[in-house]
Amino acid sequence: MVVGFGTSSEITGKNRQDSQLASATDFEQVHQRLADNFKDLQDPRGKQGVLHPFISIVMIALLATIGGATGWEDIETYGVSHHRWLSSFLQLPFGIPSADTYRRLFERISPKEFEHSFNSWLNSLVIDLGAQVIPIDGKTLKGSYDRNQEQSALHMVSAWASKHRLFLGQVKVDDKSNEITAIPALLELLNISGCIITIDAMGTQHEIASLIHKKGADYIFALKANHPTLFQDVKQWFENATVNNFDGIEFSYDLRVESAHHRKEKRQIWAVSIEQMGGLYKQSQWSGLQTIVKVVRTRQLWNKTTQEVMFYLSSLPADAQKIGFAIRQHWSIENQLHWVLDVTFNEDACRIRKENSPENFALLKRWSINFLNKETNYKRSIRQKAKRASMDEEYMLKILQASIPLHSNSSQV
Repeated sequence: MVVGFGTSSEITGKNRQDSQLASATDFEQVHQRLADNFKDLQDPRGKQGVLHPFISIVMIALLATIGGATGWEDIETYGVSHHRWLSSFLQLPFGIPSADTYRRLFERISPKEFEHSFNSWLNSLVIDLGAQVIPIDGKTLKGSYDRNQEQSALHMVSAWASKHRLFLGQVKVDDKSNEITAIPALLELLNISGCIITIDAMGTQHEIASLIHKKGADYIFALKANHPTLFQDVKQWFENATVNNFDGIEFSYDLRVESAHHRKEKRQIWAVSIEQMGGLYKQSQWSGLQTIVKVVRTRQLWNKTTQEVMFYLSSLPADAQKIGFAIRQHWSIENQLHWVLDVTFNEDACRIRKENSPENFALLKRWSINFLNKETNYKRSIRQKAKRASMDEEYMLKILQASIPLHSNSSQV
């Protein structure tokens, strides 16, 4: 036997044991900090036949979803795979709950209380949103449609902090309503003072503009044919101004050219103060309105060239560069939230659809994206981060520590 071999093994084993002990201590802190956010979340189960602690079920579901779980069976598999580790900081007297246990519980948890738990966690980050762009947009959970129960697909309206890449909140659109009623409810939940709210044409409404302005924020609304008279007024004014080369008109102009993915895009932006336009149809009903914007996007592909013309209403001063940047940022909710939900979490294919479970599981996924985005040391996609988190308990700790700072310091990934 090589001299010193046994001693080296003992030292290595001791270091590993110390590392595992430190990790267990950190996870106990993580568990306690997360559990604090669920203190007002009511256990909907009765007293009889309850085997698994409520918080343990919720915690495993959240950790599994951070690891990319897309359904109840995935959550059970995650729990079984990490049973020994989970037992070090969770109460699991009867082992890992079954898939049906998660399903039944999340069908009955109050979505409002669950959203409150999420907001408690989000507020604990002490995020100063500042003057950033907050896109608001809707997404349909196609798999939640149930023909036999005559249940339409769940439609959620979400808010996204573009600078911090964080999901801020969601509101369900009622079956007999639309985004026009859900957007004000979502805005009431958020502290948007100083921010720029961007909304597509569905949310271009007088009441929503008034609410945003009242809360100390600015807005950029897409203007389309759902406001036919105003749309035609704006379109005709810009056509006349273009023919006359904007002679005698003060305006702000910005030009951007970008090339990516075998595509070249040119964006031209004109921002004109409403004072320059001589009065528009019922313009006084748009609280805080200052600027009308025209955007022309010309895309050159390998086989064709396309052009799109869009108009916008804004409470911001006529600064084409600033407004153009904010309009561009609106697409971050599609690229960084909705696309990730469909590609990484298979949301469109998800068949969870009974009672409160679609809404609650939708929040689990969005909450998980926040956790994954806050960890920035591992330079990989959300999908790869989730995969690693599902297999590597140490990396899961780093993800949680990024959003729940602990007293101990972990090494860099």
